[in-house]
Amino acid sequence: MGSEAGGPRATAPGQQLRALFYALPPGESAFRTVEEVPDYVEKSIPFFIAFIGLEFAVSWVQKHKLSGRINDGISSLSLGILSRLPDVLFRSVDLISYIYVWNNYRLIELPWDSPWTWYLTLLGVDFVYYCFHRISHEVNILWAAHQVHHSSEDYNLFTALRQSVLQKYTSWIFNLPMALFIPPSVFAVHLQFNLLYQFWIHTEVITNLGPLEWILNTPSHHRVHHGRNPYCIDKNYGGTLIIWDRIFGTFEAEDAKVVYGLTHPVNSFDPIMLQLRPLAHIWNTFWATPGFCNKLSVIFKGPGWGPGKPRLGLPEEIPVITGKEVPFNPSVPAYLNCYAVVHFAVIMDLYTELLGTVTMLSQGTILLRIGFIILSLTSFGLLMENRPKAGIVEIIRCLVFIGVYKLGYLRSQFSTLGYTYEL
Repeated sequence: MGSEAGGPRATAPGQQLRALFYALPPGESAFRTVEEVPDYVEKSIPFFIAFIGLEFAVSWVQKHKLSGRINDGISSLSLGILSRLPDVLFRSVDLISYIYVWNNYRLIELPWDSPWTWYLTLLGVDFVYYCFHRISHEVNILWAAHQVHHSSEDYNLFTALRQSVLQKYTSWIFNLPMALFIPPSVFAVHLQFNLLYQFWIHTEVITNLGPLEWILNTPSHHRVHHGRNPYCIDKNYGGTLIIWDRIFGTFEAEDAKVVYGLTHPVNSFDPIMLQLRPLAHIWNTFWATPGFCNKLSVIFKGPGWGPGKPRLGLPEEIPVITGKEVPFNPSVPAYLNCYAVVHFAVIMDLYTELLGTVTMLSQGTILLRIGFIILSLTSFGLLMENRPKAGIVEIIRCLVFIGVYKLGYLRSQFSTLGYTYEL
């Protein structure tokens, strides 16, 4: 069933929940225009929080331990927020480019309200995701953006929110062929559904889903993808469906215990460092590598490539997993963990408030709030690493917070917070 033209359509909680599992049928998710398409991702934030809490509870019952760590969880959430901040200022580059091609170069116009169009788009978006995802592992400059998502040494629902700021600025071009015949409103729905589906598969509390393992990407399949064991490298690229991996020879079933993270861990919780360090590594390697063709290979061949090696590097150079690997986990006093959690909750509140009021704010106020959020996320990362200058940065952050809050440039939904700063 479609919708009449207008603003984004409201979604019931049950519909939003089903959107997380790609379980909204065409009759409930077909829209005539892009403007009518709900922001399913933003509306899923409460469900993200609820499922993270549920995962912690189930993990405690199953294994008598929590499913994650405070430092890594804050780092993942920080990277998730950071990745969404550009969308506060600009419309999604995926949609801008897609709509431009649709308006100017489309060959045919499939009906937006046809179930056949809906299911074709499901397959198209997921196949394009497979292709881009695979290339992001096999081309060094694209891997520099994508590796952010793999940098966690935990595997839980926090990890699903660990996203790159830069990746969206390279993925858009892969979607453009669909703009020749698939309406933007249908594409906008499936772009979100494909992303949302991948949230719940980032968990260890679900083991095996039986026959569904043959068709769908599942927690078991995706655990392999996040592993740094030699048998896990460059496997299971699918987003919603695992059939592409089975067809193109990149499928690997879960076998030995998976050790998560990068083959060469970054060892940082600083969101800015996690985003930029790989680019700095490519820059340094580019200038240190002799020969023009070799320099181009540093950028466009695999992250394991070197002069005289195959395009994707040598498998024997992948570090061996001993089972004794210890995640990066600096010792931090309990009170500092509590402090970080409380202050991160305040920043989460400021971020959601920014999303809800962005259309009513001036450009200057938006930039100020974004700048403060970035400063806060960086400070929390330094605190979680127990860095020597973390205290100084945090004092500066708190002084800035008090100043901009008193001047009215920040607003919080926490009534007690507002009362405190009125004193």
